[in-house]
Amino acid sequence: MLGKVGEFELTQYLTRAEEVILPSRMQNTSPAPVPEGPLYVGADLGTAYLVLVVLDKDLQPVAGEYQFAQVVKDGLVVDYIGAVDRMREMKERVEKRIGRTLTEAASSYPPGVPQAEVRATAHVVEAAGLDCVGLVDEPTAANNLLGVRDGAIVDVGGGTTGIALIEDGEVVYSADEATGGTHFSLVIAGARDISFEEAEELKKTDDMQKTLFPVVRPVMEKVGSIVSNHVNGKPIGGITLVGGAACFPGMAEVVQNYTGIQTKRPEKPLFVTPIGIAMHHARVAADKENDYGR
Repeated sequence: MLGKVGEFELTQYLTRAEEVILPSRMQNTSPAPVPEGPLYVGADLGTAYLVLVVLDKDLQPVAGEYQFAQVVKDGLVVDYIGAVDRMREMKERVEKRIGRTLTEAASSYPPGVPQAEVRATAHVVEAAGLDCVGLVDEPTAANNLLGVRDGAIVDVGGGTTGIALIEDGEVVYSADEATGGTHFSLVIAGARDISFEEAEELKKTDDMQKTLFPVVRPVMEKVGSIVSNHVNGKPIGGITLVGGAACFPGMAEVVQNYTGIQTKRPEKPLFVTPIGIAMHHARVAADKENDYGR
């Protein structure tokens, strides 16, 4: 996979992903070049956002969608119909852009979610018109791209923080707790006496983030507390933050100060996990092809 690329190459790769996924970059309605060969799809059902990522045969991002949708809470699908409708619409828009029909996808779940809810995620993907060929926990998905050999991956999503401890490139422990970007929005809404939706947009405004930092810092420290509790004194090679909440400036520094463990994040951490989910699709497809060849 891409895990052994350098930091500069990873930044270039994630920049390309943002260019093809973020709505603000999708004003040009002309169709994208039709990608050749197999396509690998990651469907990420988050607490605050749904993400659909499409990779080409070389695992390069070619298209995607990113949409605010409160259809999941703490890793559990709470609005099944809404989730299906939005995912189907996202799929159809991506198909129109690339001139190809999407037939399969992998999806993900926070560590520790009950199997019934994991299956519910697969059912959403299937009902949206995609054969769900694989499910992977979110920190493991992130590591498909990052390639951490020893350390911790902390995926700070909309509603939950997932942590995976990695040894020799394998996940040896994973857990998930309810704290994430939604909690940023809640404390901002309370401090500013504005709606949750207004706070959600305000926290993503570059000019406001320095002002809002003292407001959201306690939530960042809560993430640090979650990490410390699950690391539980084990020596680890460092912490890598991913996920939408990790985009907020100062997050890595707060977690590092709280845990005492060197902490970093990719320059553009928003789509690391969804891309890793699509890479899981690629891995499943490769395993299937190898089985056929035996």
